[in-house]
Amino acid sequence: MHEIDIMDIGGFKIGQAEDTKGLTGCTVFLFDKQSPAGVDIRGGGPASRETPLLNPVADAKGIHALVLSGGSAFGLDAAGGVMKYLEERDIGFDVGVTKVPLVVQSCIFDLVIGDKNARPDGKMAYKACENASYDTFLQGNYGAGMGATVGKYMGRERSMKSGIGAYAVQLGELKVGAVVTLNALGDIYDIDTDKKIAGALDENGLLFDDETAYFEAAAKIQNMFTGNTTIGTIITNAKLDKTALNKVASMAHNGYGRAIRPVHTMADGDSIYAVSVGSVPADINLVGPMSAYVMAKAIANAARSAKSVDGYKAFCDVNKK
Repeated sequence: MHEIDIMDIGGFKIGQAEDTKGLTGCTVFLFDKQSPAGVDIRGGGPASRETPLLNPVADAKGIHALVLSGGSAFGLDAAGGVMKYLEERDIGFDVGVTKVPLVVQSCIFDLVIGDKNARPDGKMAYKACENASYDTFLQGNYGAGMGATVGKYMGRERSMKSGIGAYAVQLGELKVGAVVTLNALGDIYDIDTDKKIAGALDENGLLFDDETAYFEAAAKIQNMFTGNTTIGTIITNAKLDKTALNKVASMAHNGYGRAIRPVHTMADGDSIYAVSVGSVPADINLVGPMSAYVMAKAIANAARSAKSVDGYKAFCDVNKK
């Protein structure tokens, strides 16, 4: 197994657009053809659109696009711009009088960074579609990662900037990758070293590795803030149907568990999609664990690639030699 570029999986384009002053944005995945997909939502406060399409008993055989964005529930308007872009190009489910694009979306809460009134909308998402390409995917302060932060259980002044990250691997003909917008309540750990690489800072603004710090802080909080949520997707060329992809999305959450501590709290809205864009035969018991692995690695990349903004320190600021 070896690392590949996320775009080497093939079968999709990614477009991003962001408001660098308001500090929010969106990331759009446009699939070359209607692609089977599943989802698993574990957090207690999700903001999502059209997720019932991915229920195995729903009639939809796949989706045409996926949107990750900021803006909290306000950001769900962005999917309308993607639908407009696709309908203009005659892409969608044929209903006779037109074609209806099947677009799913999840949002992070980023209203406390930058301008609270700056939110992804249809216009921004349409621009992201226009920007979409098969070229290298930009990580860090781009798209949906523009307003992402982590380690918020000790307050804004001791949390850190995060972003959007990706990681992909290939084993034989099988390719599995992950893209994640990292906006967690908890701290971020590198799965190779088990060391904290981003999250809550100490009184001196330095990174400290103390997993019990959350427990002590949480015990004093009367009303845990719900402004978090990590959202991402697995993309694979494995030939899997919607039912199997729902299971893959579920197994990919093990990557969240390995890299984010704590995770899946009621103050998060953690969601993972899984999409099949190929026809390579593969066992779900291989694709699932690989998905967890690439998701954990993508989380680390999201933390490492971020840059400081709006008073939030980033990985490069607290890991200087």
